[in-house]
Amino acid sequence: MLKLSRLTDYAAVVMAQIARHPEQPHAAAELAEAVQLPHPTVSKTLKMLVRAGLLESRRGAQGGYSLARPASRITATDIITAIEGPVAMTECSQAGGDCDLAATCGVADNWQRVSLAIRALLDSVTLAHLAATDPIKLPVQLPIQSVSLAAEA
Repeated sequence: MLKLSRLTDYAAVVMAQIARHPEQPHAAAELAEAVQLPHPTVSKTLKMLVRAGLLESRRGAQGGYSLARPASRITATDIITAIEGPVAMTECSQAGGDCDLAATCGVADNWQRVSLAIRALLDSVTLAHLAATDPIKLPVQLPIQSVSLAAEA
């Protein structure tokens, strides 16, 4: 089963909470209470999101965490990558991947197409979409046939 870690799920939940109220900075304790997660977990997640450049942190009485850019310019890929690392189905489908079987396996090109399609879908989902209460409208069919691979270019 393909599955994101709990920490990535929590990162999306925390980011969505901040995105719903972008006009003010948010304290870690306030966010933890609002999303019903343990404070240490929220603090760890916030630090990772700051390190990835998705959040800004300010100290002091007027401090807290805020989005580094508008929610409409932060993608699901950005959030996943901040916690998990690059989005790829297999080792050979990420840039700089190291696989001894890539030349002989016979499925590398297709796994790369699947990875690119998943990344394209995740890139099309923004934090603004995730924070909204309306269901996201996703494309019915992903255009993996039109994806060009580096080897083809």
